[in-house]
Amino acid sequence: MSFQAYLDNIETKTGLTPRQFIELATEKGFDRTTKATPIVAWLKEDYALGQGHAMALVHVITKGPQISSKHVGTGGAHGDASDTLWLDGKDSNPNP
Repeated sequence: MSFQAYLDNIETKTGLTPRQFIELATEKGFDRTTKATPIVAWLKEDYALGQGHAMALVHVITKGPQISSKHVGTGGAHGDASDTLWLDGKDSNPNP
């Protein structure tokens, strides 16, 4: 599954965009300095997200939308269209 697909699946499951999760995380005091464990625990408890999906959100909460270009444009299950993740909702993504 591509990185963007993880984020899109989270939105489908929760109704919240990645950007909304960043805002909620900020309200809880999570930021770029927060370790993964408390963020994963919050996402599991409040949103029933599993480890893989939670770690995708940990990335955008702690590192922002940039990802490695390793899988960009490679096609296949792990390929992403861009090295910048779309955080504003899957239905408005210009690079689906």
